[in-house]
Amino acid sequence: MIRKVFPLYVIAALVFGACQPAVLNAAGYSIATYTPTAVQPAPALTATAQPIPVGWKSEVVAEGLEVPWSIIFTSAERMLVSERPGRIREIVDGKLNPNALYTFTDLVSIEESGLMGLALDPDYAENHFFYACYTSQNQSGMFNRVVRMIDKGNEISLDAVVVDNIPSAKYHAGCRLAFGPDGKLYITSGDARQPQAAQDLSSLAGKILRVNPDGSIPQDNPFRDSLVFSYGHRNPQGITWNSTDGIFYESEHGPSGNDGPAGGDEINRIEAGSNYGWPLVSHDESLAGTQSPLMQFTPAIAPAAILFYSSATLPLFQGKLLLGALRGEGLAMLSPAVDDPNRIEKVEWLVRDVGRVREVSAGPDGTIYFSTSNRDGRGNPRTGDDKIYRITPVY
Repeated sequence: MIRKVFPLYVIAALVFGACQPAVLNAAGYSIATYTPTAVQPAPALTATAQPIPVGWKSEVVAEGLEVPWSIIFTSAERMLVSERPGRIREIVDGKLNPNALYTFTDLVSIEESGLMGLALDPDYAENHFFYACYTSQNQSGMFNRVVRMIDKGNEISLDAVVVDNIPSAKYHAGCRLAFGPDGKLYITSGDARQPQAAQDLSSLAGKILRVNPDGSIPQDNPFRDSLVFSYGHRNPQGITWNSTDGIFYESEHGPSGNDGPAGGDEINRIEAGSNYGWPLVSHDESLAGTQSPLMQFTPAIAPAAILFYSSATLPLFQGKLLLGALRGEGLAMLSPAVDDPNRIEKVEWLVRDVGRVREVSAGPDGTIYFSTSNRDGRGNPRTGDDKIYRITPVY
């Protein structure tokens, strides 16, 4: 597979056509709107026809957060948000609860570490479980811990430790969680500033891990008696699946300049047992036995969460990958080629005026939520930061 580089000046040129001037909602927030350059007249509606969106808009739904890292939905009206300093926050009907529902007391939040990924149990409606990944510390150093939480509505409690002692550090902490279509819990881990650990199958650093919801090892994992699903990763930040064909995508930070030439941020197609090359190769280098990325970004954009969008609520985004960018400061849309799932044929920036974008998530109704990360020590906080935005259709 040939590594494809999209320079930023090329990506910047791949933008949507006509953007209308910003308008204000009732609360005074700026609402970004988009309408395609050429809009075809909508067909006459029948008794069963649904209106067809002609564009989209984004607006703030919550503000005053501190590095909101992950968003999960427990219902159509309620979401839980992780803040990196260690708090789980609640938003109900668009209103942020001023009090944290839970605060981790054994957490270490330094630079990139802290409370990060959340994932809702597939059987949440029956068991009220969700999962969290955070950084802790002991005499041996920093490590990530994945725990199972019980959501009681007005309070949250810790139920069990699922996976412990995943190597971590103040940089390259990974810690993204997601349940795959197979019902297994996937956990990303960074190399914890120990690049060679990514190639060491006895280490949990620099990997994507796959576990049963109780933390046990699935019998069909690619390496016997191991949580490791794939390896050779530097700092995986996002994972998502194509809901139609099950293709597993991952977003990953490339070298920073300290451990290799800056740039080379990756979008990968993840396959069981595969080696993604770090630190043996990066950028457009290739090496037998390693997988090349579907595409890479040089200069770096520091990709964050990635979401395969499958809902018909926003047809413009259907079948696309939505990608948060930290250093790139925006929300991008990536279009996989219809005839070749190993090729990203187009990149378009949807949002470029809110600063660093970390989380991207779809609500139960198909609307899209994304969060800023301007208070993470590398951004330029604006009034009200950090914020969560919602993208909805315009008819």
